[in-house]
Amino acid sequence: MAERTVKIASSSGLHARPAGIFAQAAAEQPATVTIEKAGGSAVQASSMLMLMTLGAGKGDEVTLRAEGEGADESVKALADLLEKDLDAEE
Repeated sequence: MAERTVKIASSSGLHARPAGIFAQAAAEQPATVTIEKAGGSAVQASSMLMLMTLGAGKGDEVTLRAEGEGADESVKALADLLEKDLDAEE
């Protein structure tokens, strides 16, 4: 199992536009990835609606986990994405 904890860099957190970008990227990964905020339940990273239920804001730490083929690459790609300000991406 691959796992990584990262801080969310987007100014609006993991809501609206950043959640959409992140969910789409998660859906394109070879491994199934979950995301979890400390004290909360893990949700599918590819579900925009589930991402928004996390209530993850800028600076919050979330943990990504993936199992199976491509797990390490999937977690790295999605962690790298969360460490960018997706509100500023064009």
